[in-house]
Amino acid sequence: MTKVLTAAEMRAIDARTIEAGLPDLVLMENAAHRVVEVLERHFAPLNEQRIVIFAGKGNNGGDGLAIARLLFSRFAPRTLDVVLAAEPHPQLTLLRASGFTAIHESIPAHARLATIVVDALLGTGLTGPAREPYASLIGEINTGFPLAQVVAVDLPSGMNADTGLAAGAVVRADYSITFTAPKRAHLLGHGLGSITVSPIGTPPAMMDEVALCQNEPIAWRHLLAPRPAEGHKGTFGHVLAIGGVDGKAGAIGMTGLAALRMGAGLVTVATTAPTLPTPELMTTPLDAEWPTAGKHSVALGPGLGLDPRVPAFVRDCPLPMVVDADGLNALAAAMPASFAAPRVFTPHPGEMARLLGRRVGDRIVDAQSLAAATGATVVLKGHRTVIASPDGRTALNPTGSPAMATAGSGDILTGLLAALLDTAPPWEATLAAVYLHGLAGELAAAELTERCVIATDLLRFLPEAIRRCA
Repeated sequence: MTKVLTAAEMRAIDARTIEAGLPDLVLMENAAHRVVEVLERHFAPLNEQRIVIFAGKGNNGGDGLAIARLLFSRFAPRTLDVVLAAEPHPQLTLLRASGFTAIHESIPAHARLATIVVDALLGTGLTGPAREPYASLIGEINTGFPLAQVVAVDLPSGMNADTGLAAGAVVRADYSITFTAPKRAHLLGHGLGSITVSPIGTPPAMMDEVALCQNEPIAWRHLLAPRPAEGHKGTFGHVLAIGGVDGKAGAIGMTGLAALRMGAGLVTVATTAPTLPTPELMTTPLDAEWPTAGKHSVALGPGLGLDPRVPAFVRDCPLPMVVDADGLNALAAAMPASFAAPRVFTPHPGEMARLLGRRVGDRIVDAQSLAAATGATVVLKGHRTVIASPDGRTALNPTGSPAMATAGSGDILTGLLAALLDTAPPWEATLAAVYLHGLAGELAAAELTERCVIATDLLRFLPEAIRRCA
């Protein structure tokens, strides 16, 4: 899967690449070529464009100056201007040597008619708010070029590369072009537009030690392979779904239905409800002993209430288990020291806070910490859901939609995951369930609008999500 880097990791990888013999000017030249290729792909013919490039300090500004040189020498745009916001970079000498002279310390009046603005002001090194003159120039990029599309080099100026947040002014980009690998901001941030990740010569082995990845079907597509012709319902697992006290049967009913839709051969629901939303679900009394014999995986918690049996059951049950909702709330008061089989916790931020005993801070770090402390795979739900394994592997999920902010979406995920846990290791099963869940939400929103999606709509669009990933 694609590695996702922090700013510090990117700096270290660049340094090792340079030490290995690839000079920084070559890396910069490669980066400039990749940006120009994107510009040519989206805005051809470039000789008809009016382009202004904002160049700041450091390598980001150097990239901007190299881009200007390539555009000038190869495409001769209708107008091409460079606005310098910092001390000249060595690339400025090369730019001037090419015969280019339209270099300014302020924005010339004619540049306001630009059709393309290239933002090369600030890169991944920014840690606080953009200071002057950058803050003012960011405001100009956002409001001063009414005809222009904005192309950010690496990431929009003003954005923190690790969090995707901005402590002050930040560029609103239509396109962002980053190099070697995405930074965390490219998944966590907003206002980046269409994102392109381009190689510039860094050896892939330089990223072997990076723990964080982007969740991608290549890691789990094999779970969606065609079923054997001789298979039967017993072949594909029996899920036990536990929850649904009086008035909350819908939650565990959705979990059971999702497990069936994900391919479980059988689902038994332990609940107080006399009936459930589909006749394919079998039931057993919730107040009796929870029957694990003959089952292959467990979904525990949706609509369960604070049942005192939960901590011991989570500790001792010999089956792989997804723990969600009220199951997690029970564990917050009495977390077992170990488990008899793999566990996956799927908290939303409020449940995560109860498990941690404090508010959620850095979502990635907190998910990793809980996974390491408990031995469970942790799914911290939200925008760009974080998936953390006890062995340190961590993934950010790229799929999902605000349409999924509706009652029951998490119960659907629990069912999808329980069905996959029957036949797959927890890491792969979790990656697949989270990705497909989010993709089904995107497909539902595209047809039904973000406002009109309800949780069970996700199951309607799950088959198409599977087709796209298989």
